[in-house]
Amino acid sequence: MPATPLKCVKCGNIMEEGFVLDNTYGARLQSEWVEGAPEGSRWMGIKMKGKEHLPVLTWRCPNCGYLESYAPIPEVK
Repeated sequence: MPATPLKCVKCGNIMEEGFVLDNTYGARLQSEWVEGAPEGSRWMGIKMKGKEHLPVLTWRCPNCGYLESYAPIPEVK
């Protein structure tokens, strides 16, 4: 995502890339950002049909633990 290393806004240290893990039934997945407010679904928990969703990329400061997350716009190829 960033061309240059991200600096922590809290302490100024260089941040390290990672991701937030979602544990589900029988799987481990990367968190996603979904547009709009969550709408309940009887069968699936939350309705997703027709909503944009993007992977969430997260950086962590190894010095103070601050997290900064982004859902970048996908590159058009």
